[in-house]
Amino acid sequence: MDTYTLLAICALLGLGALLYTSVGHAGASAYIAIMALFGLAPATIRPAALVMNIMVASFTSWRFIRAGQFDGRRLLPFLLGSLPLAFLGGRITLPGATYRPLIGIVLLVAGVRLLWPRQMKRQDEITTPPPAAGVASGAAIGLLSGLTGTGGGIFLSPLLIMAGWSSARMASGIAAVFILANSIAGLAGNLSSVGHLPPELPWFMLSVAIGAVIGTSLGVASLPAQRLLQALGIVLLVAAGKLILT
Repeated sequence: MDTYTLLAICALLGLGALLYTSVGHAGASAYIAIMALFGLAPATIRPAALVMNIMVASFTSWRFIRAGQFDGRRLLPFLLGSLPLAFLGGRITLPGATYRPLIGIVLLVAGVRLLWPRQMKRQDEITTPPPAAGVASGAAIGLLSGLTGTGGGIFLSPLLIMAGWSSARMASGIAAVFILANSIAGLAGNLSSVGHLPPELPWFMLSVAIGAVIGTSLGVASLPAQRLLQALGIVLLVAAGKLILT
């Protein structure tokens, strides 16, 4: 990989981490989109995204928990359903012809989610998620997380908000810990994949670490990031189209 390509990837990874961590996410879908757009091999993309996700989600979880924006009781049923399926999904290695459109669909959903206006409920309308619904939805998200190398937060946080199970601020903290746990489970399910990690990974990790420091500072300080996230949504849609159609 030449120097200019490496700098471009690092800059985009850092920007993705900044935008995603501002709302409690770790950025795996952005990392996948960026690496895919630059032609990295599917065998490299998934473990690299998970390693970056674990590092970023660890820091993001700490920042949001420290700020009091986390509710473990709301998270528990989702984790109970997701962790075994994320581990199972991590053990499955899909061929490139299957992996690329599947990742494309994940990025398409993620992009639409970022562009779609949020339907917020009032604080007095927020309820506790039913345990069965939490376990079932967590299992579905966990399997997709393990298969694709994402943490699943891009699906969990809108579910929490749209269903009226959490406020937007609390959903950010819940999603951060959910992403961390699922990323670890997904990587544990296929530890052999770390043999495919790219040699440029330390530079990638430095870039997302810098982005995470800035992004979590913005998120904890409640600085609006919706416009930036909508712009990122467009990038994800472009990447999704490239993966699905080529």
